[in-house]
Amino acid sequence: MMNTITANIERKKTLQAESRLSAENVTIKYDERVISSNLSVKIPDGSFTVIVGPNACGKSTLLRTLSKLLKPSAGQVVLDGKGITTYKSKEVARILGLLPQSSTAPDGITVANLVAHGRYPYQSFIKQWSDEDEAAVQSAMELTDTLEISHRYVDELSGGQRQRVWVAMVLAQQTPILLLDEPTTYLDIAHQIELLELFKDLNLQGRTIIAVLHDLNHAARYANHIIAMKNGQMIAQGDPREIVTEQIVEEVFGLKCKVIDDPVSHTPLVVPLGKVR
Repeated sequence: MMNTITANIERKKTLQAESRLSAENVTIKYDERVISSNLSVKIPDGSFTVIVGPNACGKSTLLRTLSKLLKPSAGQVVLDGKGITTYKSKEVARILGLLPQSSTAPDGITVANLVAHGRYPYQSFIKQWSDEDEAAVQSAMELTDTLEISHRYVDELSGGQRQRVWVAMVLAQQTPILLLDEPTTYLDIAHQIELLELFKDLNLQGRTIIAVLHDLNHAARYANHIIAMKNGQMIAQGDPREIVTEQIVEEVFGLKCKVIDDPVSHTPLVVPLGKVR
């Protein structure tokens, strides 16, 4: 028991001390509309970080900025001690794997071929497709339960199947950091839990996971670090037990609730207070 407690304490210290990816005083705009101003965020290395907040609060915008898809108008994103803009795109893609909120596959592409696109960062004129690439694609499809549909065309799949294929493509990149924008979209509850369990396993194996989730109870159960946002700013961050409280949920979401102990995971469980009928 003492060894487990000591290990948990050391892991928490590590999460607090180290950060490969951070945003430093960034101002983020779409056209001339400011989404976030002077925002600073550190992603603890080795964490399962979940970003939560109401619709249009800047969660996905922050994720796109961290991934280099969106350049801040002020401040910078830092990756491994250097400004992320100093890296070439393929260099970033070997470190950060991004699952965007909405993706469009080319017409007439099969599942296997789309997942294989995840190996693009490792391809060059000199280095062509290898056994290592093939193994990465096979492993990604096995992990996402898409191997049996590998021969099918992506545009004939259901929304849930397509979502798992896109996750497989990101996993095929085999990056140490994964950024996931609403990864459980279109999935039924069973596949949501299955996917979140997969991400938790990957996190326990050493990968840093950064996800935008709408379900607070999923965030509390699977994350070990939560960032709560509102109106483009960070309201609070830290351990789920410190963040998922009745006061912070009401402040961020405007929702009155009770927070109780989840009987299975013993993590915070949000119970909304509806009208008494």
